[in-house]
Amino acid sequence: MDSLASPMPAAAQDHAARMRWRVEEIDWNGIDHARIADDELLFYLLTSASFIESGSDLYTRNLIGHYARWPEVAQWLGAHWEQEELQHGRAFAAYVQAAWPQFPWQQAFEGFMAEYGPMCTVEELDPEPALEMAARCVVEMGTTTYYHTLRELSDEPVLTGLLSQVRADEVSHYKHFLAYFRQLSAQQPVSRLRVARVLYQRLLELRESDSDVALRHVWAHKGPLFANGAQSFGEISQRIYQTVSRQLPADLAVRMLLKPLQLPTRLEQWISPTLVRVARRIVAAE
Repeated sequence: MDSLASPMPAAAQDHAARMRWRVEEIDWNGIDHARIADDELLFYLLTSASFIESGSDLYTRNLIGHYARWPEVAQWLGAHWEQEELQHGRAFAAYVQAAWPQFPWQQAFEGFMAEYGPMCTVEELDPEPALEMAARCVVEMGTTTYYHTLRELSDEPVLTGLLSQVRADEVSHYKHFLAYFRQLSAQQPVSRLRVARVLYQRLLELRESDSDVALRHVWAHKGPLFANGAQSFGEISQRIYQTVSRQLPADLAVRMLLKPLQLPTRLEQWISPTLVRVARRIVAAE
C-alpha cells in the first residue's frame, strides 16, 4: 500500500459537516420564470449537465477501484468528490423540473443512463495512476469553464447563484486532482511529453463523450418544448457548440491545462498569452 498525503486535511472529516452549500437550502420558488422559460440554449445545456452529474456514481466507482492502493485518494473520491457531483445533479435536476415542468426528466435520464452506463468502464482509465490524475484535471477544467460560461449566459438569479456554487466546487476538485497528480508523479515519475499527450487526448474527447450522449437524450424527450426553436438535433448541437465556445474563458482554460505540465514559471507565463490567442482564433474560425 503506497503512502500519499491528502492535499487537504478536511478530506478525512465527515462530509456532511463540511458541505459549503446544500441543495435543500435553495428556494426554488424564487426562480424568475420570465427570465428562463424561453431560454432554449440554457434548457439544453443545463438539462444535459443534470444527466451527467446525476450519473457520477458510475465513474466514481471505477476511480475508487483504480486508486485502491492510495486510500486517501479513494476516500476523498467517495466521501467528497462523488457526493458533491451528485449534489450538482440533484440541484440541476430540481431546477430543470421547476423551470420546465413539462419536460419528463426522469424518463429522459433513464434513457441516458441506459446508453451511458456501459461506456463507464475501468478500461477507459489510464493505467498510470499519475496520468489518470492529469486526465482528471482536463475534465475538471472542462466543467469549471462550462459552468463559468453558463453563469455568464444566465440572468436568472437562482440559476446564477447555483452555477456560482457549482463552479466553486469544480475549482476545488481540480485543485485536489492536481495535488494528487503532483504527489503521484513524484512517486512514479512520468515524462512531460507523456503528460502532454494525455492532456491533448482527453481534451479531444471532451466534446464527443458524455455531453453528446446527454444532449441527444434531452433532444429525444423534449416533446413540444421549444417547438419554434431548433428543428433538428444537428442545428441545436451546432448552436450550443458555437455559443459555449465563444463565451468560454480561454485564459482560465489555458492556465488550468498548463498546470499538470509543471513548466518553469517563466516559461508558463511566457507561453500562456500565445496559447490563449491561438485558442480564441480557433474558436472564432469554427
